[in-house]
Amino acid sequence: MSSNKKKVLLAGATGNLGGRILKELIKRKVPVIALVRKETPKEKISKLKLQGAEVLFTDFQDAKALGLSLKAVSTVISALSGLYDVIIERQANLLDASVIAGVEKFIPSDFSIDFTKFPEGQNRNLDLRRKFHILLDNAPLFSTSIFNGAFMEMLKGQMPLILYKIGKVLYFGNPDQKMDFTSIDNVAEFTVRAALDPKTPRYLRISGDELSAREIAKLATEISGKKFGLFYGGSLKMLSIFIKILKTLNPAKNKLYPAWQGMQYFKNMFEGKCKLEPLDNSRYPEIKWKKVEDILKEKFSK
Repeated sequence: MSSNKKKVLLAGATGNLGGRILKELIKRKVPVIALVRKETPKEKISKLKLQGAEVLFTDFQDAKALGLSLKAVSTVISALSGLYDVIIERQANLLDASVIAGVEKFIPSDFSIDFTKFPEGQNRNLDLRRKFHILLDNAPLFSTSIFNGAFMEMLKGQMPLILYKIGKVLYFGNPDQKMDFTSIDNVAEFTVRAALDPKTPRYLRISGDELSAREIAKLATEISGKKFGLFYGGSLKMLSIFIKILKTLNPAKNKLYPAWQGMQYFKNMFEGKCKLEPLDNSRYPEIKWKKVEDILKEKFSK
């Protein structure tokens, strides 16, 4: 960071990942501004202030006014989550404000599998991020995207990969296809270090653990003492057909994660095109990477 601009602006600080990024910034004694909407509940605002963040209210509409409020900001981190109105429109206004303010670095809300490695049209949520990249790459500031695979904590049940009730691990296509998983805390820590790093590249790729469905089944068996086998969900071609049918019957266009959207992520991961490589884990060697084994131990200990 430059000597006269030391603050980090964080959008999405009240969310899961954003909250952990904020915690990491505070721990490292980095002056941080939490950008929040005016309708944000008072209890969430109070929590941000108690943690030590400066709170800046915005409606994201007036980029010029917002830009004038960011003159002391060196880096903007977006941990916003949503659909077109958030990922494209709100982030675009934040980007415009950043340019007006002379912000040095912008870290967009990518934090997922590497969508640069497969074509448009295969994942709605990631296509939105792909479109925002067009705006970002044409903006007169530096940007760094962080790809981390799937959030490891989702293996506890949010992601229907490990079917705990029947002792199976679901897979499509190849059960030996490696997939990337990273804990949310590790993503937050890496993001903050990248934000403070003056020489980050356009893309950074991290993976706390790389496992196939077969390896996850074996690991679940060893940790739980219960036999976990493989459950074949079908070929990738069949999965594609099922996604189209489900999307037609229940489009749920205004939902962030309808069932068909989750299946799009599954297809991307089991195809292997989005496999993260080369990895940048060693860029900050002091980070201790959590493993899927740790997550499963937490799951089975309850």
